Amino acid sequence: MNMQKQLVTFDWAIKKLLRSKANFGILEGFLSELLTEGKELKIVELLETESNQETPSDKFNRVDILAKLDGGELVLIEVQANREADFLHRMLFGTSKVVIEHMALGTKYAEIKKIYSVNILYFDLGHGQDYIYHGTTSFKGIHNNDQLQLSENQKKLYQKEQISEIYPEYYLLKVNNFDDLAKNSLDEWIYFLKNEEIKGNFSAKGLQEAKTKLDVMKLPEQERKAYERYLDHLHYEASMVGSNFDEGKIEGEKLGLEKGEKLGLEKGREQEKREIAKKMKEAGSEIALIKQITGLDAADIEKL
Repeated sequence: MNMQKQLVTFDWAIKKLLRSKANFGILEGFLSELLTEGKELKIVELLETESNQETPSDKFNRVDILAKLDGGELVLIEVQANREADFLHRMLFGTSKVVIEHMALGTKYAEIKKIYSVNILYFDLGHGQDYIYHGTTSFKGIHNNDQLQLSENQKKLYQKEQISEIYPEYYLLKVNNFDDLAKNSLDEWIYFLKNEEIKGNFSAKGLQEAKTKLDVMKLPEQERKAYERYLDHLHYEASMVGSNFDEGKIEGEKLGLEKGEKLGLEKGREQEKREIAKKMKEAGSEIALIKQITGLDAADIEKL
C-alpha cells in the first residue's frame, strides 16, 4: 500500500465507513458542495435498494449508496473504478429502478421522489475534456424553439419551479480528468476523490471530518489489514481486466474498434468469473451456489 496516501479510497469508505450515521457529515458535505452549491443539506437515512444487493457485477467494484435527504429527495451514489462500456445505460436503469422501488401502490404520480444520480468514475467515459458533467431533462419546441415551462397551478401542485426539477438529474465526475488545481470547494472534493489526500488549507464541507475519520492509520488493525488486502485485490483486478481487454482489442481489430472493445470487456469478465468460481470451489462452496453467483455452467465449474 502506498503510505503517502493516508486516507482510504472513497469506494472503500462508502462500503465500510460512511454507512454509519455517525459519519453522515462527510457525505452531507460532499453532496452539499455538489448538489446545492454549498448550501447545507441533511441525510435522514440510508435506504435499502435491490441495487445494493451483492451480484456478480460487484466484482467490477460497483459500490452503491441510496441516501434520503430531509427534503425527501433520493441520492444514488455509485463509484466505478474499471471501464464499463454501457455505464450510461446502467445509470438510466439505476434511477428507473429507484423510482419503481419507492413508488407505493396507489401513490399519485405527482408524489414521485426527486432523484439525483451521482457517479464517480475512475475511467474515461464518452468524449469530453471536463471533469464534472451535469445532465437534466428539458422540453424544447420543435417549431418555435421555446422551452416548455410549468404552469402556476403545476408549480403549486409539484412544489417545483422548473420541469427539470421533476426528473432525475445526473452527475458524472470523471475524476482522472481533474488537473489537481483546486479552484473552489467542490474542486477540493474532487482532489480528495482522485488523490486520497486532503490538503491543510482545504475548507470544503465534510473534508475536515473526512480527514479525521478516513485516516488509514487510525483504522483498527484488523480493518486496516482488510483495507490493504482490498487494495491488492483492486490492483490484481485492474491488471487482469486490462490485460484481457487489450487482448480482446487486438483480436477484434478485424471487426473494428467498437467490437474489439466489447470483446475485450467480455474476455475480462469471463476470466474473472472463472477466478471467483475457482476460489469458491476451493473454499467448499456448493456447485449450485457457484453457478448462481458467477453464471457459469455447472459443467464448466466441475472442470475448474
